[in-house]
Amino acid sequence: MTLQRRLQLVGCNQEEQWMSTALKVAFATTDMKHVDQHFGAAKSFALYAIDRDKHCFMEAAEFGDLSMDGNEDKLAEKISALEGCIAVYSQAIGASAVNQLKAKNIQPVKVSPGVGIIELLNALQEELIQGPGSWLAKAIASTLPANPSRFDEMEDEGWEE
Repeated sequence: MTLQRRLQLVGCNQEEQWMSTALKVAFATTDMKHVDQHFGAAKSFALYAIDRDKHCFMEAAEFGDLSMDGNEDKLAEKISALEGCIAVYSQAIGASAVNQLKAKNIQPVKVSPGVGIIELLNALQEELIQGPGSWLAKAIASTLPANPSRFDEMEDEGWEE
């Protein structure tokens, strides 16, 4: 199973300053409006960029018809299509997919069937405004460059090898 089609929109992708700070999230969907797919059998993903003030549809990645057959080879292509995302929202997800996503610093988020993507984006924005929860704070931290003086600070605190 391979990626069949990828549509990238010009718009927010061109706003280099904004894109350097925006977070990227994905949604398993068939209609680009609702989360209505199991991760492993998802026919397509809608990818958005988001920050506290706005969200913007970036691209759609479409796969062929898939079944939930336990074949894990199909996961690699999907996970590759989500590169740069901090999270992927789906109705359900298997343990192997969870482990593979987490290894790529992508947080799997299970949601109720048919929930609207815009609803989820608005809730995520509200969480960014109010103060991110643990997984979101960790995801944000993973997008930041490492502090080059972090080891000096540890030494100042008395840490030793």
